[in-house]
Order: sequence, then structure tokens, then C-alpha cells
Amino acid sequence: MNMLTSPLLKQNPDLYVFLPVLYTVWSDAVLSPSEISTLEGLIASQTWLNVDEQNLLLEQINPSRPPSPDEFMAWRDEIKKVTNGTTGNSLVELGMKLAALHGDGTMSTRLEKEKISLAKIETTLGLISYEAAYSFQTTHATVTSVQTTKKNFDSQAMTKILDGDNSEIIYKVKTLLADPEFEYVDPGNLNLYRTKVLQWVKFLAEQGYGNIAYPKAYGGQDDMAAYFAIMETLSYHDLSMVIKFGVQFGLWGMSVYFLGTEKHHKKYLKDIGTLELPGCFAMTETNHGSNVKGIETTATYDHATRSFLIHTPNENARKEYIGNAALHGQMATVFAKLILDGKDYGVSAFVVPLRDKKGTFHPGVTIKDCGRKMGLNGVDNGVIHFNHVSIPKENMLDRFAGVNEEGKFVSPIASDNRRFFTMLGTLVGGRIGIPRSGNAASKSGLTIAIRYGDHRKQFGPEGGTEVPILNYRTHQKRLMPLLANTYALHFALQYLTRRFINRKEEDMQEIEALAAGLKSFATWNTTATLQECREACGGKGYLSENRIDALKNDTDIYTTFEGDNTVLMQLVAKSRLTEFKQEFGNMNVFGILNYVADQAKTSITEMNPITVRNTSDEHLLDPAFQLQAFKYRERDILTSAAKRLKRHIDSGMDSFDAFNVCQHHLVQVGFAYVERIILEQFILQVELTKDDGCKTVLKKLCDLFALSQIDKNKGWYLEQGYMEGVKTKAIRKLVNQLCWEIRQDAVPLTDAFAIPDCCLSAPIATKL
Repeated sequence: MNMLTSPLLKQNPDLYVFLPVLYTVWSDAVLSPSEISTLEGLIASQTWLNVDEQNLLLEQINPSRPPSPDEFMAWRDEIKKVTNGTTGNSLVELGMKLAALHGDGTMSTRLEKEKISLAKIETTLGLISYEAAYSFQTTHATVTSVQTTKKNFDSQAMTKILDGDNSEIIYKVKTLLADPEFEYVDPGNLNLYRTKVLQWVKFLAEQGYGNIAYPKAYGGQDDMAAYFAIMETLSYHDLSMVIKFGVQFGLWGMSVYFLGTEKHHKKYLKDIGTLELPGCFAMTETNHGSNVKGIETTATYDHATRSFLIHTPNENARKEYIGNAALHGQMATVFAKLILDGKDYGVSAFVVPLRDKKGTFHPGVTIKDCGRKMGLNGVDNGVIHFNHVSIPKENMLDRFAGVNEEGKFVSPIASDNRRFFTMLGTLVGGRIGIPRSGNAASKSGLTIAIRYGDHRKQFGPEGGTEVPILNYRTHQKRLMPLLANTYALHFALQYLTRRFINRKEEDMQEIEALAAGLKSFATWNTTATLQECREACGGKGYLSENRIDALKNDTDIYTTFEGDNTVLMQLVAKSRLTEFKQEFGNMNVFGILNYVADQAKTSITEMNPITVRNTSDEHLLDPAFQLQAFKYRERDILTSAAKRLKRHIDSGMDSFDAFNVCQHHLVQVGFAYVERIILEQFILQVELTKDDGCKTVLKKLCDLFALSQIDKNKGWYLEQGYMEGVKTKAIRKLVNQLCWEIRQDAVPLTDAFAIPDCCLSAPIATKL
């Protein structure tokens, strides 16, 4: 029987008291056996009901005869008569109001007497009564629903902070990218895409951006900082264009500049900078990527003809995945083992012709197109095979190693190891450009996802309006720490760039380690960020029109570009373990490990019981505490790694095996070092920021970065006794609170990246 049409209800309006409970238990369309049993017992316990009234209520919980959709909606409409404009009522209280409405307007004596008994129904059923009753409200003003984007700081002032001294060139590049000539093309048409990317790079060369880092004597402006700023800014656009740009003017041009001498500079640099001479950087081989020392391509010198024969001895020694090689490259810097009088003098670099301007291959050169890739399909990667290709003696890039007029090997650096690492060290710029490009891609992804989350509404309180998805705590926890990471990496990569530009010989080991570590951390972060952005945008993020797919696919290779990240993190660890990095290249000398361990001893010999349990916001938001926690972890992991390696070697283990056993430990050494550097630079930036609004939000971002990293590593801190559970719980709570607070600044923080709409080119990123 329909309860609302029952004569019993008209005779006894007090029965309305059960209507909100009945509606709620049927709201999921299923009554479980345990719920039915519980309700039957509760109805039977209501002694104030007669048998007919109890039977009417029992009919309403018969699983074989659920309320029809019309009945169910009628129940809801009836309940809403007493909920408009009310808050804080339980289901029973709503029911009593309903009973009064249909009675004489006041609560009956019987209901007043049974109020406590009726309340037990909700308790027994496990209903969160006030939250359940809240679903009947027609209008709501929840904390979640009213959170909105605010303007707590000047986003343009933040842009100036981010751009720094390169604001002028960044503005020019963004203006150029807005030109119709730079409209995106369909990447599915491989020939069209590659042709367009080459055209874009030519446009950039015409603006003088290609040779901007080269000396003025060769058409450049001697401005390395501008080169990196240009490459980062271009990364808001098509990433194939960025890599093509980087291969031509960075890898190809810079290898000639840094590894060559004046004769090479005069002969090649001007034409490289204007793209008159497109070229390649041929280091990677099929069997050798990160281990450059192991490459097998040979360069055999013939003193009689004063020439070198560049040769690929086997299929696995082919130069593979070489950008610009498949279609456009006319010459290449080729890394090969110098063979002189039958002796191997190690890896050197040579300028080798590939094809003429008409595209005809140089004798002995064979190139195969790598074809389609996971991303970056606007770059023509190729596999190069050399069959005794003859080049003149002067084509050896001889800054660090050469052959004299008598046909003898000469070098200003006596040590083979030191010469090798010095040569590679001059090319560390690639490990700056790639992470800066990746971080720009992260900025694009976050801008798209955060703008979309700010206006895309989903779910909400029953009867209320839907809520922007950026207001949900889980959505904030997904994106806000990544936004903090991106800001943190921006300042850390600027620091690395300055260190590289102003480098001194004695600083190179540290700079190389820092570049390897930041490249790894940043590109891993890019991969994680873009995946999270894609998921945060749901199906819209899966659509190619919103560009996250291109950003994901194109940057995926960044984790292995310029060296595999895991290998690079081990390189960082080896550098941290000793100031004699070249000795670790041989993995034979470990006498200094004791010294390293002694120097790395933590200054904290006892844990202060007050500090390890301190949960106050003032303490946790103190940059001194945050940085000390990072430094402690770095020192302890470094010390334990050094001791562990020494213990294995002292027990008779081969040094190579010792490193292999400790590889996962060494990676953590790298992470701890890089994270400390990033935090130091972020704290410094906060201190240097003068604009109050920008300073406040940067401090929050810095806190979020620091505490998120500590939270990520909380297991380690707990194991070491550096913190106790109450403290790590307080940190987790504070991370969530910072995410909540930064949410209102999130859109302006992405606006500060000042990414042109034509570059974002994502409909879901259009600001309403």
C-alpha cells in the first residue's frame, strides 16, 4: 500500500515521522537483509503504534514491493515541505516537523515522549543523520562549494619574477609564436609535419635565435642565458620544433663550438646558426647509449693521406636515433674511438659529411629512417652506418685531443679519464635545456588541467548546485603539489643555468652532477605531472584537441634523452661520494671512502625528544626545520652508502659488483642531494622576493614542496627516529591544508606562466 494514500496516515499524522528514514534507507534502491531485520525489530519496539500502523510501516520495507519511482518522488516532495531554509535537523526532527505539519501544527505529546526512542532508529541503522537530512536541502552553502579562485597577488608581477633578466627575449619569442605561420599542423601526416617543423626552425634562425649563444664573431650574441630561455619558451609550442632547434643549434652547433677550435668555428658556426648547414649529433649507438666510453665506431688515422676513416664495425655500432639524420642533416659531429698506429686513444669527436644540399649521400654513408615514434614525430631520426668514410685531418674537433703534424697523438690533458670527462662536461648544456623544456611542458599541462578544474563542475550536495572539481580535496592533492614542484624546479633550473654559464674548471664536477640530478628529477616530474593532468581532465584530457596527449608523448623520451635518468642518478651519487669523479669511472679506487664517510657524519648525534614530536605549524612551516630535515637525510644516506660500499669491497667483492649491489641506495643518494638543492633555491627565492603578494604565495608553494617531500619520505624519517608518528601525521594534515589554500591561487599561478593561448590551444583551457 502506498503510505501517503493510506487512511491510517490521515488518522494518525504522527506516522509521518518515519517518512524521512524510509526515504533514506530506500535511496540506494536496495534494502539488505540486515537492514530489513533491523527495521522490523525497531518498528516492533515502538509500543505506541497499534498493529495496523506497524503493518503499514512493515509494508514499506518489503523488498519485493519497493516504492515506485512516482511514490519515491512523492515521498521526497513531501519531506521538502519542511526542509526549505532549515539546517542542522536530523531525520527524526524532520519527521516530527512533517507530523506537526499534517497534524494540528504542533508536536504531539506522544511524539515528544517517544523522541529518544525514535532517535535510536537512526543510531541503530548507522545513518549519519544530519548529513542524511542535509540531502533534502534545496539550497546549500557548503565550504567546498563556495571556495573560488581569488586574486591574492599580481600574476603579472609573478611573471616578471619567473622571467627574470630574460623577460625581453621571452616576450619576443611568445609574440613570434602567435604568428599564423606557427599554427599547429596535423602530426599524423609525417611528411607534412617534418617539413613544417623544419620551416619553423628556419623562421627562428631568421630571427637570430639559432646562433644567439655563439660568439659575436660568428654571427651570434654570445648570450647562452638567452638560448636556454628561448628553448624553454619554445616548449610552450610544438616540442618537435624544440628538439629540432636543440639538435641543430645546441647539440650540433655547440659540439663544434665547445669541442672544436678556431678553424672549426670560422668554417662552420655561422652557417650552423643560420641553418645553412643543417647537422646532427651522432653519439648514441645501437648497443651503447649512456656508456659513451663503450662506443665502437672507429676513426682510424692514415698519416700518409692525412685523413681519418670513419667506420661502423658491426650492426650494433650504428649511430641510432640521431635527430636530423633521416632527411635534413648534411653533416654530423660523430663520436668515435681514435685509432692511431693501431692503438686506441679513446673517444674523440669528428665532423663527418652525410649528404650534399641536394640530398645525395656522401660516399660510404648509409642512413635509414627510424620511422614513427611514440612522440616527436616532427623530428627526422635516423640510423647512420659508416663504411670507411674518409674525412680530412682538420675535421677532427681537436680542442681536447688531436693529431700533430708528425702524426702523433697530442692533448692538453694527460689523464685519459680526465680528458674524457672534460670533453663530455662541455656538453652538459643538453642536460639543462631538456629539463627546462620538460618543466615548460609541465606548466602547459597544469595550466590546462587547473583552468579546466576551476570551471568544470561535477557532483555536489543533494539538491544543491554542482561543485567545481578543483574544490575537491583529492583533486587539489593531485595537482597542487605538482604545481609546487614546477615552481620549485623553475628556480632550481635557473640556478643551474647560472652555474653553468659562470662555470669555472674547479666547479665542473659539481655542475655536471647537479645537471644530471636536476635533469632526472625534472623530467620524471614532467612525466608524472602530465599523467596526473590527463587523468584530472577525464575524457577531455584524452582528446587530442586539448594537447595533453602530445605533451605526454613528446616528453616521455625526456627521461632517457641526454642519459637515462636512473643511470644519471647513480652518476650523481658517485660524484657525491668523491671529489675525484674520474677515479670512480674506473671503479677501482675506493681509499677515499673512509674520508667521505667521516666528512658526511651527521651533526645530529642525539634526537631531541621535543623536536621529533613537535607538531606546531610554526615549527613545520619554518624553512630552517625543513632544510635541516633535507640535509639530515642527505648526509645520512650518503654516509651509509659510503660505509656500505666500503664494507662490500673490504670483504673482497669486486668494485663493479659492489656498486651493482648498492645501486638502489645510490639512486636515493642522488634524490636526497637534488631535493636539498631545489629546496635551498626555493627558500632563497622566497627571501629575495619583494612583492608581498608574490612572496606570500611563493612561501606557501615552498612549504608545500618541502612538506610533500618529507611526507613522501616519512617512512625513512620514522625509521631513523628523526620524527615520530604524531609529527608525520601533522605534516600530512598540513600538506592537505596547504593544497586547500593554494587552490584559490592556482589559476593565477598558472596565469603567471603567461603561456599564449595559441600555444595552449586547448578548448578546455579557455577562461570563462
